Amino acid sequence: MTNTILAHLLTGSAALAFLATPMLAQFRTGTLTVPLYVTVTDREGRLVPDLEQGDFEVYDNGQLQKLTLFENKNTPITVVVMLDSSGSMTLILDRVKQGAEQFLMRLLPEDSGRVGAFNDKIQFLPKDEFTSDRDLLIRSLKELDYGYPTKLWDALDESIRHLETVQGRKVALVFTDGADTASRRDLDDVMTQARSKEIMVYSVGLETVIFNGQSRQRSSPDRGLKKLSEETGGGFFLLKKEDELGPTFTRVAQELHSQYVLGFSPAALDGKVHKLEVKIKKQGMNSRARKSYVADRSSETK
Repeated sequence: MTNTILAHLLTGSAALAFLATPMLAQFRTGTLTVPLYVTVTDREGRLVPDLEQGDFEVYDNGQLQKLTLFENKNTPITVVVMLDSSGSMTLILDRVKQGAEQFLMRLLPEDSGRVGAFNDKIQFLPKDEFTSDRDLLIRSLKELDYGYPTKLWDALDESIRHLETVQGRKVALVFTDGADTASRRDLDDVMTQARSKEIMVYSVGLETVIFNGQSRQRSSPDRGLKKLSEETGGGFFLLKKEDELGPTFTRVAQELHSQYVLGFSPAALDGKVHKLEVKIKKQGMNSRARKSYVADRSSETK
């Protein structure tokens, strides 16, 4: 995936039009609509911004659903940008912050966010609330502290807890170069919370070489991040080079502002986990959306 990021990041005026769209979609569809935010790409990995409602099919537990909601306009997001600042990140954290700045610069006025870091502790800035002030968010990156152990899953769990009371689209964007080493929570805990609170998780991982005091070892992002991102409809990006950080964070911003909003009314609210599938009728198109939801009142649009 990373081999084509630079080639496709800003390919095509149609994709760029999403970022320049002045009107953001605010939808009110009653109380029985399950929303899906869908990223569509072509065979070359380029975003496809011009599909219509009839191009999509949504399946709930294998049953084709009638779409009651379709939007092809930007909708505001609330996002937590959470960065690994553990010991292995000492030499590259400034480059990671520069990459995250590229994402923050591309937030729209109606978007809001917080930035954070995790090591042996978990930090959020601003401390008390989300903000639409991009300059404040960028300045806050410089205040994120270093530490040593890696509380990856605890950091994501706390990010979800900060997002769960927010209305509308909720996203956690996490960066790390290694596996979790100190959390009380695990992947299953975070997966359950993300599904029930309808949080989309994007993950950016960087493979690095670290010295453990005796030898040089290659550090890779926790394998659970790919599973979590795929389950919640976000993207997973595995990077080999630091130079890919800026384009990748930019790509995440572009995707979030280029997603279709689909919705359907479930036949029954049985309190169970239902499998979701989105299909594109046109050939050569790939879709990405969350793969499940809990069929209860918490899954309804607000």
